[in-house]
Amino acid sequence: MILPAIIGAVIIAVVLWEAFETIILPRRVVRRLRLTVLIYRSTWIPWRTLAGRIAKTRRRETFLSYYGPLSLLILFAVWAAGIIFGFALLYYSATFAERASRSFGTCFYFSGTTMFTLGLGDVVPHTSVARFLAVAESGLGFAFLALVLSYLPVIYQAFSRREVNIVLLDARAGSPPTAAELLRRHADPQQAEALDLLLRDWERASADILESHVSYPVVSYFRSQHNNESWLAALAAILDASALLIACVEGAHARQARLTFAMCRHTVVDLAQAFNAAPRSSAHSRLPPAEFERLRAALGRAGIELRHDETARRKLAELREMYEPYLHTLSRFLHMELPPWILAKEITDNWRTSAWGRIAGFAAPDRPEPDDHGD
Repeated sequence: MILPAIIGAVIIAVVLWEAFETIILPRRVVRRLRLTVLIYRSTWIPWRTLAGRIAKTRRRETFLSYYGPLSLLILFAVWAAGIIFGFALLYYSATFAERASRSFGTCFYFSGTTMFTLGLGDVVPHTSVARFLAVAESGLGFAFLALVLSYLPVIYQAFSRREVNIVLLDARAGSPPTAAELLRRHADPQQAEALDLLLRDWERASADILESHVSYPVVSYFRSQHNNESWLAALAAILDASALLIACVEGAHARQARLTFAMCRHTVVDLAQAFNAAPRSSAHSRLPPAEFERLRAALGRAGIELRHDETARRKLAELREMYEPYLHTLSRFLHMELPPWILAKEITDNWRTSAWGRIAGFAAPDRPEPDDHGD
C-alpha cells in the first residue's frame, strides 16, 4: 500500500515544517497557506464572535484572555495528532504484524503509544521497516516534547517584557493611557528630560514588541492584566503623543518624537501585515475638531501650547493617516479598544486602586481598614 505511506509522509513533513517555522525560525513567514494560520483563523474568529456577545467588559476581557494560552494547547494537540496520524498511515502500509492486527485502529494505537513513549508492548513491530519507523517516532516524540518545553518560556518572557512597559505607563499616561495625560503629566519644564527618556524607552519597547510579536504572533492574543490596558492601547497613546509633539509643539522633543513615532508606526504596520489585516479607516474620527479644541485647552492649562494653524493641522492629519488605519484594523481583529486622545472624564489610575478601595485621597469615606486576616 503505497498511497497511505505517501499521505502519511506528507502529513508528517507538513507538521514538522510548521513546527520549525513557528518555534525555531526567528522571522515572519509570509506564506499564507499554513496549517498554524488555519488553526488560529478557525478558532480565533469564532472565539472573538462569542466574546462580542458578552455585554459586561470584565467578563468579556476574561473570556478573551483565555484564548492565548488555550490556543497554544490546541496548536500542540493538533501537531501531535498530525504526527500520530501520519505515522499510523506509515505503519498501516508496512508489514509489521500479523494480518489480524493490521487494522488502521491498531496502527493508530501503536503510533500513539510510540509517540508518547509509553512502551506498553501489547503491539510490537515485526519487520525492519516498522522497527525503524517506531524508533524514529519515539525519537520524534522526545524532540517534540523538548520543543514544546523550550517554546513556552520564550512566549511568557516576551509577554512579561511587554507587560512591564505597559504597567510603567500607569503613572505616566493614565489608565487607559492617553496622549493628553502623557503630555500633561510631563508639562513641567523640569520633566523635559523625563519625557525624552519615556519616548526613548518606548522606541525600544515598540521594537521589542515588533520583534517578539512577529516572531511569535501568539503573544499578540495574550491580554494585559487590567481590562483598561493593552499593548495596542499603549502604542496608540505613544503614537498620538509623538504626532502632537511633531506637528503642534515647538520644542526640544521633536527629534526623539520622530524616532519614536517611526518605530511605533513600523510596529503596527508590520503586525497588521502579519495578521493579513488590511488597513481601514474608522467611520468615527478619534480626534474630531471639538475634541482637538478640548485637548488644546487642557494642555494649555498645563502649560503646553499646541499650534492650531493650518500647517499644524495638516501635518497632524498626515501623521494620523500614517498609523490610525492600522490601529483600527488591529483593534477590530484583536478585539482591543483604542484609547481616546483625551478622556471624557477623570479616571483613577490603576496604581491608585485596590480591592479594598482607592488610595491617595481617593479612598471611600468611612470605610474600615481590613484587619490582618483580610476581613
